[in-house]
Amino acid sequence: MCSIFGIFGLQDDDDRSVLRRHCVDLSRRQRHRGPDWSGVYVDAGAILVHERLSIVDPAGGAQPLLSEDSSLALAVNGEIYNHLELKAELIQPYAFQTGSDCEVINALFREDTPASFLNRINGIFAFALWDSQRQRVLIARDPIGVVPLYWGHDKDGRLVVASELKALVDICADAAQFPPGHWYDSGTGTLTRYYVRPWRDYKAVEGVAADRAALREAFERAVHRQLMTDVPYGVLLSGGLDSSLVAAVAARYARHRVEDGDRSEAWWPRLHSFAIGLKGSPDLAAAAIAAEALGTVHHGFEYTFEEGLDALPEVIRHVETYDVTTIRASTPMFLLARRIKAMGVKMVLSGEGSDEIFGGYLYFHKAPNAREFHEELVRKLDALNNYDCLRANKSMMAWGVEPRVPFLDREFLDVAMRIDAKQKMVGQGADGARRIEKAILREAFEGYLPDSILWRQKEQFSDGVGYGWIDGLKAHTEAQVSDRVMAAADKRFGHNPPQTKEAYYYRHLFQLFFPTQAAAETVPGGKSIACSSSAAIAWDASFAAMADPSGRAVTGVHQQALT
Repeated sequence: MCSIFGIFGLQDDDDRSVLRRHCVDLSRRQRHRGPDWSGVYVDAGAILVHERLSIVDPAGGAQPLLSEDSSLALAVNGEIYNHLELKAELIQPYAFQTGSDCEVINALFREDTPASFLNRINGIFAFALWDSQRQRVLIARDPIGVVPLYWGHDKDGRLVVASELKALVDICADAAQFPPGHWYDSGTGTLTRYYVRPWRDYKAVEGVAADRAALREAFERAVHRQLMTDVPYGVLLSGGLDSSLVAAVAARYARHRVEDGDRSEAWWPRLHSFAIGLKGSPDLAAAAIAAEALGTVHHGFEYTFEEGLDALPEVIRHVETYDVTTIRASTPMFLLARRIKAMGVKMVLSGEGSDEIFGGYLYFHKAPNAREFHEELVRKLDALNNYDCLRANKSMMAWGVEPRVPFLDREFLDVAMRIDAKQKMVGQGADGARRIEKAILREAFEGYLPDSILWRQKEQFSDGVGYGWIDGLKAHTEAQVSDRVMAAADKRFGHNPPQTKEAYYYRHLFQLFFPTQAAAETVPGGKSIACSSSAAIAWDASFAAMADPSGRAVTGVHQQALT
């Protein structure tokens, strides 16, 4: 993981020495993502700047990555988990210059079309690849948008890309998110979607039975391949189902080195796990139980409400959103990342994505049928880049810690999403018993975790760190925003006007750092009930009246579904 910055379409009369310094200064705003080294590439038509967090090949692998003849220059933020397989499949010889997993993108570009080779990559990435011979740039982002990427045009009409909005906000009036699962070719000027899966349509999955063994094995492969690292790593462990499953599987592979086919002992064979919460939080207690069962070296950190409150401005500056749910959850994650960094750990595995694949949020209990359940899953996956992926990546990378998300592994997604949603729904199972959310996932991993963890009901991270966190935020922001100011919210904020005083407070802080209309438009809006899409509000008449992003907004829904 790193950050990239690129500017393309330079003109003959551009002063490249001045522009180079300008690009380096803008890239410096993202240096928290890549504190290990900086690299700059300058060509007649482009400038690329890379801030590196070295995870694979830390001694080499500096970027931008150049081809042997220097005609290709590649700046990547990401990890290519199947790079060894892709190298083995190359038809044409390619002279690799480093041991970086990302350099295989240059080789693939030489012999394959973007539409083809992007669909062969299993990884998380955002990259800009400059072809100096054709004066052409290829820009692409991973299928789900685990890695952030923004683009726009400066006042001179030059195309600019960056890993974070803060590098573009004051130079691009049209700064926007680069869409996940797409690639752009400046040679044709076309933006093309490459990631289109059959399972997006419910008809393609209707009637497909759940193979629990296949589900378990696919997830084990996902975790195993994502242990690819040459630096100390760990796992985030909240004590909920998802993070505990990641930790349980990682613990089985931690003693061997993935990069040489598990033939040698891992460089850091003890698996470390990390949790955070207010004193007495549900997550800290559950994480301690899971860690003891798994035998991890566990670190449970407490933070105070005041420490979280003090961090809010920096959290909003880093995560680049005013979404209430995201800020609530990002703050403890931001504080945890700082602790993890202080211990010398540079990469962690996390459990994001499971709820979007299996319908883990409590409001899914109200889904009227399998089709609507499945369609909501697809909507949630499409939105992950704005919410959980954004939170996990930017909260962690604020301190130079790389998060990886095995549930969003490309192969695992294909296995899990082709299951008929009927088998993911809560309600009465084939044996007549009532089923909790994500039952098929829990059943697939029987014996991997203590039952108290395997069958623990969903806690959203912002709830699980301690209920006093959200209650305190609401009370604090109520005191900070007057009724008079709140009444004029739609006058001050014409786009996505805040509906609560808490939302107004976050929007005010966001605007201090990102004052442009384009910046405001990078954040989606709409009502939500416990992290639902706006479409799911229609599932229950009571949802519209009590809409709140906290999971506690649907307290009792699980018991209601089981009666």
